[in-house]
Amino acid sequence: MDARRRRKVEVGDFYNRDMRAALLALTLTGITATLHGQTPRPIPQPGGSRPSQPPPATVTQPPVAPPASTAPGPAPAANGQATGAPSAATLGLPVYPTAQFIASYDAGRGQRYYLFGTAAAYAEVVAFYRTQLKDKGDVIYEQPPTHMFQVGKFRDDSMAFPPGVTIKDWTWGGSQGYPNPKLGGEPTRFPSVIMIVPAPPAVAPAR
Repeated sequence: MDARRRRKVEVGDFYNRDMRAALLALTLTGITATLHGQTPRPIPQPGGSRPSQPPPATVTQPPVAPPASTAPGPAPAANGQATGAPSAATLGLPVYPTAQFIASYDAGRGQRYYLFGTAAAYAEVVAFYRTQLKDKGDVIYEQPPTHMFQVGKFRDDSMAFPPGVTIKDWTWGGSQGYPNPKLGGEPTRFPSVIMIVPAPPAVAPAR
């Protein structure tokens, strides 16, 4: 019984640490939108509805690249790659059918964050991944609604972030959704944003 309780605490600490990184990654998508003359709404801060967990001893977040220059020019390729949309085959994880590729960012240790936007409702996207991954996932935050599916085993010595899929509801708090960074793109705003983080190639989970 003690071992089971200790494992629950460890899992809670793990999610507390890494979902800060997940929200940071979603914030970084604002760089792409700004380069296209749009300003995304700020991410609502968690309302504290999730049961409190003991804070981790050390919070590790992926390195944050400096903001792109305001001078005109193409989007930087090092941190915000918005071309060459990856497929489910290249990611090793399913991509929601109507999702549009937004950008990818370096997560460190050979991993990248791949961000997608979709006009589908948050609940529909979560249901899709529950079926595809055959896993219920975990509600990380109720406000704003954020759901995470961890795929494979996290290896602290070789990974910067747990491999998996994170879905965030961008209509929370009355928001109209995340601005589409593509000029003239449809829809103009995405109600849901999906973050996919594959495992490094050397330790990609078997499917």
